[in-house]
Amino acid sequence: MHTATVNTMKSPKSSNTRQFSREIDWTITLLPLALVGGIAGLLLAFPQQSMQTIDVLWDIFVNKLGFFYILLGFFLVCTAFYLAFSKYGAIRLGTLDKPRYGTFAWGAMIFTSTMAADILYWSLIEWGYYYTASPLGLIRLTDAEKQDWAAAYPLFHWGITPWSFHIVCAVAFGYMLHVRKRKKQKLSEACRPLFGNKVDGALGTVIDVFSVVGLLAGTATTFSLATPLLSLAISTVSGIPESRQLSLIILCVIAVVYTSAVLLGIKGISKLAKISVACFSALILFVFLLGPKLYIIETSITGIGKMLQHFILLSTWMDPLRLSGTGGTGFPQQWTIFYWAYWIAWFVATPFFIGTISEGRTIKNTVLGGLLCGIAGTYCSFFVLGNYGLYLETHGLLPAAEMLKAGTAPTAIILSILETLPFAKAGIILLIITMIALYASTFDAITMVIASYSQRRLDGCEPHKWLRAFWSIVFILLPAALMLADTNLNQLQSLSIIAAFPLGIIMICIIVSFFKDVRKR
Repeated sequence: MHTATVNTMKSPKSSNTRQFSREIDWTITLLPLALVGGIAGLLLAFPQQSMQTIDVLWDIFVNKLGFFYILLGFFLVCTAFYLAFSKYGAIRLGTLDKPRYGTFAWGAMIFTSTMAADILYWSLIEWGYYYTASPLGLIRLTDAEKQDWAAAYPLFHWGITPWSFHIVCAVAFGYMLHVRKRKKQKLSEACRPLFGNKVDGALGTVIDVFSVVGLLAGTATTFSLATPLLSLAISTVSGIPESRQLSLIILCVIAVVYTSAVLLGIKGISKLAKISVACFSALILFVFLLGPKLYIIETSITGIGKMLQHFILLSTWMDPLRLSGTGGTGFPQQWTIFYWAYWIAWFVATPFFIGTISEGRTIKNTVLGGLLCGIAGTYCSFFVLGNYGLYLETHGLLPAAEMLKAGTAPTAIILSILETLPFAKAGIILLIITMIALYASTFDAITMVIASYSQRRLDGCEPHKWLRAFWSIVFILLPAALMLADTNLNQLQSLSIIAAFPLGIIMICIIVSFFKDVRKR
């Protein structure tokens, strides 16, 4: 009898394992992994053919369907301000009397949950692409006009429109989580008011699989762009030869850092976000105090004015003359559409995170506060880092834009810009620390969200630690393959644009669902 009892008893460990297995949505966990693994395998096995395929798809999604991204961006800006100043603005996300997180912690997490070290990369070099380009089809620009457009266009590409992609969806997700109290933290669940119980079947699975794969493509672009800069910076400071192997090692180190933070939960993420903001602020102050302060201030003010003055035109310019083959530069296709697609790819996770941490805030506060925190942090980087490089260009100290046009690696140009500063080595070390902190702070936030995708129901709890660790590893697979396949900027841009098209359609469905749901209130 004793033996029978022993044999029929279930060990706690075995029971917990089976319970954990039942909680996992294996389709959403394994199918995206298989797809991303397959893509990574093709990139490594057939790099040339894979890049050619990406180039063909770029022509379809950009030249034929680029208007979709432009119209969606302008629509989201209008939607954001409508939400803030309409009757819906007074709706509180949840039942708390005051916000769950203080303004600084909340704002820090919003800023650091988006784009990671990409903000530093692009603020240091983006102006250089525009300085020798033809924005709005303007061919013969004076030096003053080149300077003004190089300062203004980055503010447009990192301003109200891209942040609206995330903030509007954050409101929809926050309403779903905190007002409707839905337990599934997935894009398909956000579409329930529109599609009903169909989201529990094949339609919901398709939405969620596309969402996760699209996010992985977007984050791969982030890692693949900024990690080589981090690798070169470390090589410059330490003397270690710069190589792909060093980049891969750095990728793994970053993964360890953000995995450690995400395993601590929201508290760990909040602390890391504050550390990231402190490092970022120190870098900005370092460059500003040692750089041409008056030039930076005046160029920043001029850039804001020019961007606001031409905002409608910048938001709708498609350069149709390029279609005739007799003119046009394809500037909006190469840049504006890329950026809108880039931000769309990230909407799978970042808005969910922002919606989650916005509990207790009104919709108006979430929209206006979220836009202000995100734009303020981003603009500080472009004001100081971008305009310092522009100063060197316009004053004949470093022809960075010409070097970029001649084919010099952007990472090398960025290091050359920083090396013109006093105490340059200290500045580069600060850049390294800030990039690692921003990388980790961004990816711990989105890892938390994607881990939630893999769990059927959360019931107010954070996703299981093993799921968080699993996705932390998955996030570095595709960028590692892209770096080994030696992809260039155009191909990385193409990857984001292709992934973003179905996500843009899903985004529209979520916004329609939100308005349908909120009208029942």
